[in-house]
Amino acid sequence: MPTALVTGSAGFVGYHLSRRLLADGYDVVGFDGLTDYYDVSLKQARQSILQKSPAFKAVNARLEEEGALDTALREAQADVVVHLAAQAGVRYSIDHPRSYVDSNLIGTFNLLEAVRANPCAHLMLASSSSVFGANTQMPYVETAKADMQMSFYAATKKAGEAMAHSYAHLYNIPTTVFRFFTVYGPWGRPDMALFKFTRAMLEGRPIDIYNNGQMARDFTYIDDLVEAIRLLQDKPPEPQTEGASPVAPYRLVNIGNAAPVPLMEFVAALENALGIEAQKTFHPMQAGDVRETWADTGLLHDLTGYRPRTSVEDGVAAFIAWYKDHYAIA
Repeated sequence: MPTALVTGSAGFVGYHLSRRLLADGYDVVGFDGLTDYYDVSLKQARQSILQKSPAFKAVNARLEEEGALDTALREAQADVVVHLAAQAGVRYSIDHPRSYVDSNLIGTFNLLEAVRANPCAHLMLASSSSVFGANTQMPYVETAKADMQMSFYAATKKAGEAMAHSYAHLYNIPTTVFRFFTVYGPWGRPDMALFKFTRAMLEGRPIDIYNNGQMARDFTYIDDLVEAIRLLQDKPPEPQTEGASPVAPYRLVNIGNAAPVPLMEFVAALENALGIEAQKTFHPMQAGDVRETWADTGLLHDLTGYRPRTSVEDGVAAFIAWYKDHYAIA
């Protein structure tokens, strides 16, 4: 059987991707530090589901732990490595920048060194739409300049892209970096707007709306994201092929819905799914945030023939169904 090593396997995206890989016949080694950035019990619940499969092996260690990734990868002899683990959160990076250095810079370096010592057929790494920063030319295309990051989180993700390109060039590592656009869905992160809004509304508390609601996001449903990753997995880049670097087997690919949704429409979809009108508290724009994101997914479609297409209404409804089941809410 083919083997995949997935970092961040107990996280939101890592959990869903690991489940898909297991269903597709892979042996999966899940590497996760189970950090307490958000409710660890949610990560433990995801991991316990994965561990029901005999084809899944959990390695609980941190990215910055010297030698941990190298040992895991040497033992796994993985065909594909998907690096999803990171310290997430734009706002959290303002007050806790050191954790982003440890996880996103040192951790990614350790991952690249581990792959250099234990080569795989395809290395795939998660980046973020936040790397586009102050760029206002939309939709965002992979070839657009992305040199003005608005948060330290975004800066570390951009640094990870550059580090990966250098290793792809120096050591001929076929590498795909995907830029995620506001991923949501069942088992989502509690620090994301959908989770926070849902909890507040069910508890009768107001929700915080920033920039007075004048924001839009290219919301991407988790199943669409996983499908795109799996299709890209079979498309390792070679230099100068479509969308690839001219000097390395390296490619950047946007994964988004290619349809920005105004924040207030997103809130309306949540209100409809819950049958509750939200109490809204309006605030100015937060530091480090951007007004709008919008993915050009032409390259994704050219490479795979696939376009994410789940509507916000359907995706939010699926999240609410999971939330009520998971937290036993009638």
